[in-house]
Amino acid sequence: MKNILEQFEQMAERFKDKTLFAEVEKSITTSEFKKRCQQLGTEIAKLGLFNQPVMVIDNRDIKTLISMFAVVYSGNHYVLLDGSSPIERLNKICAIIEPKLMLCQEKTLGTANELIKDRQCKILQIENCFNEIDLSLLNNIRQRSVSTDCVYILFTSGSTGVPKGTVITHANLLSYLPWFINCFNIDENTIFASQTPFYFSASVSDLFSSLFTGATFNIIPKSYFSFPIQLVRFLNERQVNTIYWVPSALCLVANIDLFKYEKPKFLKKVMFIGEVMPNKQLNYWRNALPDVEFANLFGPTETVDVCTYYKVNRPFRDDETLPIGVACDNAETFIIDQNGKEVTSQNTIGELYVRAPYVASGYYKNDEQTKKAFVQNPLQNNYPEIVYRTGDLVMLNRFGEYEYCGRVDFQIKHKGYRIELGEIERVAGAIENINSVVAIFDKEADKIVLIYTGKIKKEEFYSTLTTKLPNYMLPEILIKTANLPINANGKIDRKLLTNSYKQLI
Repeated sequence: MKNILEQFEQMAERFKDKTLFAEVEKSITTSEFKKRCQQLGTEIAKLGLFNQPVMVIDNRDIKTLISMFAVVYSGNHYVLLDGSSPIERLNKICAIIEPKLMLCQEKTLGTANELIKDRQCKILQIENCFNEIDLSLLNNIRQRSVSTDCVYILFTSGSTGVPKGTVITHANLLSYLPWFINCFNIDENTIFASQTPFYFSASVSDLFSSLFTGATFNIIPKSYFSFPIQLVRFLNERQVNTIYWVPSALCLVANIDLFKYEKPKFLKKVMFIGEVMPNKQLNYWRNALPDVEFANLFGPTETVDVCTYYKVNRPFRDDETLPIGVACDNAETFIIDQNGKEVTSQNTIGELYVRAPYVASGYYKNDEQTKKAFVQNPLQNNYPEIVYRTGDLVMLNRFGEYEYCGRVDFQIKHKGYRIELGEIERVAGAIENINSVVAIFDKEADKIVLIYTGKIKKEEFYSTLTTKLPNYMLPEILIKTANLPINANGKIDRKLLTNSYKQLI
């Protein structure tokens, strides 16, 4: 099999009339979704583009999903744009991609017109493009395609401030998805409720596994996370049995003690990725839902979505670290220290490397960053073998599991010590009456800043920290705030806090 659409079409033959995607007030069956994708795919293909990037303005709805996979039917690859992002960031992405075509809906036409100013780029408003299907044209495109063709380019923020576009191929997805599907028993009876935006890699596993298996994929409105009781009622109305969210969304439920008022009745699996999941909030979920399977998934965009995982199988204290587990099937992970040597001993921190057929091809039009992150396997030099340097610091625990220790760029030098900011967050976050914490470092002032939410006074919080952290790890600035800013991916916006924390003092 060389193309993800072949897997989708096999599923579509089995479950023609089954609901595949659903919003609050509308849904679409598998056969109708396939038809719409082929109709729009035909219109794109008629323009003569092949193996080219096509911009899609993400409205996080069924029409966006149709647009994405219509692009794949046309033999091209999609690049999702968050319509709510600042126009400056979107223009940076467009400048890198130099698109010849942009897909939008009627409601996003204004944004599309703004982005193509001074660019040789055509706009297709998709509501006008559901016409006849040219199967001969689409079949010719399929025959021409190969498994190393790109499916999508997903942009991450980039530490330099310039977005980096990760290139993911058919071969990457066809290598990765069987692990996810088999590991978590995803099938036509699985009912997902999706929390993450489609331009975020954490959406890939539940979205594509639905396309491959016939699972039902419900799109949760973002507003429901501001009214959590409405969120749980939505889960119950749709009989959702599987969720795959970022920890911030799960912590929201725990911090307001939502299950005292309403519980999800059908939930069987809870998976999370994207941030460190605090055991205090996870224990709330585990105590309230003892029959649910919980799993901590870990991985960067550059490995499609996940490279290690841990199915939670033992109790943890609130102040313990939740492991990120072991390598996924068809992947190998290893730790390299600062001297370029492999780490095999317990409790020794180094950088996580990944080798797998689902390691991305690299970054789009960015040779410099590609060469830094996608490197020759340091454990063998007998033939070319590219592995991915994650930039994540990990160590092995006594169970042979990886524990996450922070980012290479989160590691700081302070008072003569190397400090992991994630360690400060773990200890502080476990303290009673603390809901959430972020540790940042003001390099210019040489000060650790701890920003938190919770029902505890600064003096009491700091006093408790002095009994749990060594002096050199204690924050010089402690800031209490009503809530922490969340970025478009649903994660705590560390970059914003680093740049603007003084406004909170």
